[in-house]
Amino acid sequence: MRIFHVSDCYAPRTGGIESQVRDLARAQVRAGHQVHVLTATVGPAGERAGTVQVDDGVQVHRLATRAALGLPVNPGAPPRVRSLLTELSPDVVHVHAGVVSPFAFDGARVALGHGVPLAITWHCMLDGVTPALRSVVRRSRWSHAPAALSAVSSAAAGRVGEVFEARVAVVPNGMDLDRWTPGPLHEPGPLRCVATMRLAPRKRGVALVDAVADAMTQLAPGSLTLDLVGDGPERASISRRVARRGLGAVVRLRGRLPREDVREAYRSTDVFLAPAELEAFGIAALEARAAGLVVVARRGTGIEEFVTDGHDGLVVDDDAGLSRALVALATRPRLLEELRSRARAERPVFDWQHAQEAAEREYARATALRAGPA
Repeated sequence: MRIFHVSDCYAPRTGGIESQVRDLARAQVRAGHQVHVLTATVGPAGERAGTVQVDDGVQVHRLATRAALGLPVNPGAPPRVRSLLTELSPDVVHVHAGVVSPFAFDGARVALGHGVPLAITWHCMLDGVTPALRSVVRRSRWSHAPAALSAVSSAAAGRVGEVFEARVAVVPNGMDLDRWTPGPLHEPGPLRCVATMRLAPRKRGVALVDAVADAMTQLAPGSLTLDLVGDGPERASISRRVARRGLGAVVRLRGRLPREDVREAYRSTDVFLAPAELEAFGIAALEARAAGLVVVARRGTGIEEFVTDGHDGLVVDDDAGLSRALVALATRPRLLEELRSRARAERPVFDWQHAQEAAEREYARATALRAGPA
């Protein structure tokens, strides 16, 4: 099968969509498919303007423009996308969308006009924009477009379904589970927590610090520690909040770490904390879950795809619930041990074979929708 992936962002940018598109494309190449990625992201040496690079077997078409000043946008890309569709005749176009994805949506429009089977996967939560987008869809051809719509989790799919008033499938993220196999159990001690995230407002790092501070008012000194892994624009604000709440001996800002160091950190950790409210999937939480950590996450997020409340982790309704969960895990060693035992023993299903099979089902659905009623 010849597959086109269309994504605003791709390596060398780092982030959820770009990492998942790259890894899915590579997995499809290993499965014998011919895979092309069309992106508005410049290459590692500034490549743009239609440069084609081979990335572990994936043919990456850099359709970035110098005028965008490094941003992954190119309003002039549609003619080149149309030319590539004519030249290479893909079997399916797989568009990867966020809330704002101008390049991806241009690619979707071109694919529809070209008559190519089209699958669109949303990697985001559409909270706050659902009514406006639904109004746009109802007034446009998207209300009856022959496209297979999906999202990376049931939670995200529910929002997309509200927008399009149509069936929305799930094409989950994937990962190499073998890289995150649980290590040996470490010695008992204080409740050791970790959170891995981009330090940006949407991930709610400041709120996490506050939840930890509230939990510490009910715990003895030394009962709990938190390593916060990651970097971003809120790092200074989070550092100030740690100092203001008197958590210098509790919270450690680790900065961005290589994946190998993150895996090593998880081997001496008990609990992974995920405070974000708008988490479409949560690949960092999945890595922690695969490593055998007890994940504490917010209800209504994609993390519920692989964490079951009271079985292998805890799902909470709000920040007060997060604080209560920390207190319970720090003071009830039997609860922690039961959750951790199941998290270590029961491997998640979200490997690349699982993700590929879901994507291929959507490609078949896109082909059927393009063909129309039998």
